[in-house]
Amino acid sequence: MKTIDRRSFIKTLGKAGIGSLLAVTGTRESTALTSVNQFAEEKRVPTRPFGKTGIQVAMLGFGCSQDLNSKHLLLKQAIKMGVTYWDTAHTYNNSEEAIGNYFKKYPKDRKKVFLVTKSRSSDPARMTRSLETSLQRMRCDYVDMFFVHSVSDVKEELTKATKVWAEKEKKKGRIRLFGFSTHKNMEQCLSAAAKLGWVDGIMTSYNYRLMNSDSMKKACDACAKEGIGLVAMKTQAPFFAKVFADIGKEDITAQSLTAQFIKKGFTVEQAKLKAVWENQQITSICSEMTNMTLLKANVAASMGKPKLSGLEKTLFDLHASQTASYYCTGCAEYCEPEMACDVPISDVMRCLMYAHEYEETERAMNILRQMSPDILNRLAVADFTPAEMACPKKMPISILINEVVKILA
Repeated sequence: MKTIDRRSFIKTLGKAGIGSLLAVTGTRESTALTSVNQFAEEKRVPTRPFGKTGIQVAMLGFGCSQDLNSKHLLLKQAIKMGVTYWDTAHTYNNSEEAIGNYFKKYPKDRKKVFLVTKSRSSDPARMTRSLETSLQRMRCDYVDMFFVHSVSDVKEELTKATKVWAEKEKKKGRIRLFGFSTHKNMEQCLSAAAKLGWVDGIMTSYNYRLMNSDSMKKACDACAKEGIGLVAMKTQAPFFAKVFADIGKEDITAQSLTAQFIKKGFTVEQAKLKAVWENQQITSICSEMTNMTLLKANVAASMGKPKLSGLEKTLFDLHASQTASYYCTGCAEYCEPEMACDVPISDVMRCLMYAHEYEETERAMNILRQMSPDILNRLAVADFTPAEMACPKKMPISILINEVVKILA
């Protein structure tokens, strides 16, 4: 099955008309369009309770990891459609400044938005500097949620000092809620956070490849029991198909999925969102929607019916199992300890995803630079055989790491 990249999709859409139903194999978050004739703009995205906080949050969140300087109309439309959970961070393409400019132009919209930003550190002094910078950039007095970015070990990173800082800032009124995001060791992070008793929310990688494991189910159950609000990201679960052009099994399951969902009037990309929303423990999905087409498609998915059938869930499971060796599930506790040198394999795999599947090479480079100035040199000479042997998915880690070096060197 021939895949269609993002530019080709938008070009094809322009030729076919906005009412067309296009079936594509997406390389980014929700890159397909449903029949927009079925979509009523006067409707708004449904909300769900955010843990035990008593706050209702939109089921669909706006990912701000993009250039928003010229997208005030898109932000305005997002609010109109009820996409009022906005997720940003210091490193997201100057999006904090863009959001600040938007609120300067539309000051009344600030109260309509559940605003989230992040710090790359859990150290109190650094979090204070990060928060103050974010508030200044976004022209705000407070944020609704403040995350520690990309946590991989809750016990090590969320200390008593972190808790004291969060409580202090809540009393000051500069943050309403506190939590963290996690891209690796997700199940362990969720389970450990549930035991702390003071985490309000977590944004975690969560999709049809991850959601059915016993460990993820138990972790989500533990968070739900403790009243922690959960936000899903990486819901499209892109895998390294472009690195391995000879993946034959992927075509079979992808074709079956596409054909099945077309019959119901929505696409595989929208179905992936629906699969996540079927778990009522997930409050919201954070999706990077870079244009009106993607915004409308995702909003339509949030309101559309029917739900996924047993057959459709089985097809997703089959697709996930057949392509498991080409998708990193972030279980770094298996592979990384086996390395003779310090190499964050899971983070490097995420960089490859951005560079190869999302075509965001600069974003991938920025993540690598934050790891270490000599990271590419270490990747080029390290022996990944022990990590490959320890990988539960039997990923060809050496081949994938070589691809990272080739693309980003």
